[in-house]
Amino acid sequence: MWCALEPQPAASTATAAIQVVRTPSSYPTRSSHNRRAFVTSKGVTDEIDTLGAPAWTDEHTVLTGSCSWTDRTLVNDADWYPRKTMSAEERLRYYASQFPLTEIDSTYYAPPAEQQAALWAERTPDGFRFDVKAYSLLTGHPTRPGSLWRDLREELPPEVAEKRNVYAKHLSAEALDEAWRRFEAALRPMHEAGKLGAVLFQYPPWFGPRRENRAELEALRERLPDYRISVEFRSPRWTESERDRERTLGMLEELGMVYVCVDAPQVSGLPRLLTVTNPELFMVRFHGRSNSTWNDTSGSAAERFRYLYKKPELQKLVAPIAEHAAEARETHLLMNNCYRDYSVRNAAQLRDLLARYSG
Repeated sequence: MWCALEPQPAASTATAAIQVVRTPSSYPTRSSHNRRAFVTSKGVTDEIDTLGAPAWTDEHTVLTGSCSWTDRTLVNDADWYPRKTMSAEERLRYYASQFPLTEIDSTYYAPPAEQQAALWAERTPDGFRFDVKAYSLLTGHPTRPGSLWRDLREELPPEVAEKRNVYAKHLSAEALDEAWRRFEAALRPMHEAGKLGAVLFQYPPWFGPRRENRAELEALRERLPDYRISVEFRSPRWTESERDRERTLGMLEELGMVYVCVDAPQVSGLPRLLTVTNPELFMVRFHGRSNSTWNDTSGSAAERFRYLYKKPELQKLVAPIAEHAAEARETHLLMNNCYRDYSVRNAAQLRDLLARYSG
């Protein structure tokens, strides 16, 4: 079952109208969490080394979080962290005490190291979830040659190595297979620790519903057989008509993959379509609603997604989110408006709204 949310006219206007097909009769209640205090160098007391509260937890678990805990504007320009001088480990531990979920997007720009993945897992409490964004080389995006593993980079023809960006087609079949193998192996420590939520494959706007692209999606199961895979399409054509929608969602359901629902600016052309294609996970990513910056890639990602959701905008999304959350074992609601403290503020607001809605 899917629920369509009609597009919002503009970023500054009222939220979209919503069609709700049905409402579950009961919801899990929010659990209580043990707390442990620490004192920073500024004398600020707060919680650390405990898991941040979910919106619900029971038969269905609903988690909210930010798509980054390391964004420069969050660390340097906001006062969300207790102090500016926290180490990378302290920041992650503090973040995990506030939220049980995050997304790692650094893995999009450069492949992760297995040791780093192990550290992320070690520094977070049991029950924490990381959704990991797939390396750009593996999703058809332009990739900086310098981000490749050194030995694979050295195999590139000189005229390719000098380019600003490379694509998967520039690697030999053997090298590309090895890139997939190393990416899979790097995430293994997180998976074995029970903290890998899903591997997010965000495909570019030019990745449309063609035969070869459907075949690429089908191949993901062979590439990453042990991991849960989520797919976000940036091309509206995958769900443009009802026929497109049924074909795309049916394919993902058959493959056992998670359709990533998005809340994005109207100019993106992406529908606010809520649906569950894998009963293990329902996922929504919130990109803000700034029409003016969506297609502007000249600045930072923080500026592009600079949008603070108003409470009424989030409130209108609570009922349809709750409806679909009741169809999945776990729900991940991720705020990608990572500008200063916008994402963490909205993630906390949405969590509290859903907790109150559940009763």
